[in-house]
Amino acid sequence: MSALSPPYTTAIAGCLLAIAGLPGPATASDSTASDPHPTLKRLSPDAAVWIDLPGKRVVVGGRVALADGPIEFFACPSKTKEHESIVVVDAPARLVHTALLAIGLKPGSPASFEGEYRPATGDAVAIDVCWRDAEAEQCRPARQWVRNSRTGRELNCDWVFAGSQFWKDPSTGIEYYQADGGDLVCVSNFPTAMLDLPIASSQANEALLFDTYTERIPPQGTPVELIFSKASDKPSPGEKD
Repeated sequence: MSALSPPYTTAIAGCLLAIAGLPGPATASDSTASDPHPTLKRLSPDAAVWIDLPGKRVVVGGRVALADGPIEFFACPSKTKEHESIVVVDAPARLVHTALLAIGLKPGSPASFEGEYRPATGDAVAIDVCWRDAEAEQCRPARQWVRNSRTGRELNCDWVFAGSQFWKDPSTGIEYYQADGGDLVCVSNFPTAMLDLPIASSQANEALLFDTYTERIPPQGTPVELIFSKASDKPSPGEKD
């Protein structure tokens, strides 16, 4: 295992692009009526990830996976950890990582539990969640869907771009991006998190710090889009017990 630290950002970006198999520049024939964002750069025809370079935003499509219960993740890739994540996205984590690099975000390192606990580091990332209800389009900070189970209050700190880790299978030599296993946007600390909270948050079932803010979340299965951007340079207040 090796953490994705800032000195390796350029090399990792190239590796991620190769792994992702990204297409070349879009042409007029690439656009289809079914693409909800034809003016943005779609990273893969098989994944719902778009880059808005002028706006420095990343758009990722998905749906509500869990609207009621304890959670370890805000968002995970499809067919991974939907049972403990509010949103499931139609994209692998490695593509979202690539898109965040493209808009200038810099990864740091995941939380460390060796010896003294060290929180995840990296550029602060704001996430908005957008969906359509019976009346109109809605868009809210993703933090408003996450509730501190001890205080009953919404999450009040941004995520950081921890960057996850690569793991090489010693028998094949193939490298795997570990956040593809589910750890896309975490609310419990994981050493494989792509985005994590910069605060201590246990992954033990009996000590989970967060659950769903159920009354604010649309029904399970509701299509949503996540909008990722660099958070304000003003520090977010830390989550307090």
